[in-house]
Amino acid sequence: MPEAYADALHTRFLRGLALAPERVAARGPGWALTYRELHERALTWAGALLRAVDGDDRGGPGTVAVLADKGPDAYTGVLAGLCGGMTVVPMSTGFPASRIRQMLDAAGVSAVVADAAGRALLAEAVGPGGHTPPVLAAEGGTVRADAAHALTEPRPVRAEDTAYVLFTSGSAGRPKGVRVTHGATDHYFQVLDTRYPFTPEDVFSQTFDLNFDCSLFDLFCAWGAGATVQQISATAYRDLPGFAASAGLTVWFSTPSAVALARRTGGLAEGALPGLRWSFFAGEAFTCRDAADWQRAAPHSHVENLYGPTELTVTVTGHRWSPQDPQDPQDRAGNGLVPIGTVHKGHDWLLLGEDGEPVPDEGELVVTGPQMTPGYLDPADEAGRFLERDGRRWYRTGDRVRRVRGEVLAYVDRLDAQVQVQGWRVEPAEIDQRLRGLPGVQGAVTVAVTGPDGQTALVGFYTGARQSPAVLVRGLRAHLPERMIPRRFEYLAEFPLNANRKTDRKALRAVAAGLLGTTTP
Repeated sequence: MPEAYADALHTRFLRGLALAPERVAARGPGWALTYRELHERALTWAGALLRAVDGDDRGGPGTVAVLADKGPDAYTGVLAGLCGGMTVVPMSTGFPASRIRQMLDAAGVSAVVADAAGRALLAEAVGPGGHTPPVLAAEGGTVRADAAHALTEPRPVRAEDTAYVLFTSGSAGRPKGVRVTHGATDHYFQVLDTRYPFTPEDVFSQTFDLNFDCSLFDLFCAWGAGATVQQISATAYRDLPGFAASAGLTVWFSTPSAVALARRTGGLAEGALPGLRWSFFAGEAFTCRDAADWQRAAPHSHVENLYGPTELTVTVTGHRWSPQDPQDPQDRAGNGLVPIGTVHKGHDWLLLGEDGEPVPDEGELVVTGPQMTPGYLDPADEAGRFLERDGRRWYRTGDRVRRVRGEVLAYVDRLDAQVQVQGWRVEPAEIDQRLRGLPGVQGAVTVAVTGPDGQTALVGFYTGARQSPAVLVRGLRAHLPERMIPRRFEYLAEFPLNANRKTDRKALRAVAAGLLGTTTP
């Protein structure tokens, strides 16, 4: 093996360990682990995982799935996998068993770290008589974490080795796995280290599930600075100012949907979040109104809009909001949105017109550079997502972007049917395929509209036999995560067609907007 990569992802944690060994690295309701405790636990679990997969016939240390809710087992599992030189595949215990099965198979998982909920879901996913990978758990697993076999230090990796596999919705009716390398994360966190002076005194919110790419920002920005990661539960939003004060939060990161939720629960009063130093939002379009309201509630905080698909390693642009910024929509984004900002250093980008040639002001954003994924687990998923130009490979984001001034970019809309639902990237084609597979359903088209609460909502149209919405929901829940299940279903005798005799999605979005009581398709 070539010389080990000095800046592998797990070295972020080692930096925090050196800075603040007795400070809390991660905590949640009823639990907390210091850097020293989490390090020792992770090395012990890493040794156990490597012994369990010693017979992996593919060579190398293998792939570990972390099937656990945010908590001590999940955080230890992530770090143990990285310390063992393994590829980490975080999975949600909120996913249906069939989806877990697909992810296990696609990633070639050789071991699983699971909590009680994860073990139950794994058993359902594998089914009677199926092959269950070795399972490491604090209690009840098939792999024993024995301190006698703990690693003394993390195993070496190379820059091109895959640190994480993160799954997104796929248009082929199944999730697709994105490979994220150690080299890509190294470049990403170097950019963030330069931009943000985090310290051991910081406390980071973790609103994101660990299978969401933005969770890497929370974990490894915090751990690289010797700071604390604070698990945020749904109940925290009932009194967000009170929770933030009691937890000592200084860094907030969430989807913009959290702003609307905090507004509804009275958490955005002027000066309500005085302890925040940094506030980040990503995963959805960020409106100027939401930015201004959050800034008033957090007057001592920098507020930033971050943007980036998983294929470009978490986020690849950033823009810092200022109350003094002009709010003229024509200047800022053309649609009342905060710009996504400038592309990270070391990357090249282009805006492409409909003919595939560069245009100066508005077009599809394509990016190449050190944060770009080497590809998907299944090369078949790469069709249409990458292009070769000037002897280099570029990622096609599918986002129409406008240059607003200099190198500052603003999001306009999607060029394809892909949508963001609470930060979750959804391919409606996957929903359509599952919907068509239900008894009595012949055709299916899912569209996204803005609901009266300002959130993106999915509406599923179908033909065939009229079905009870409860029956459709129950059928989809067997295959899709909750966020991918349409909020409403509508039966049609036939789909409307446009002038080209294709399904008129624009007309369906207008109908969907009316069904949800909004005039914004």
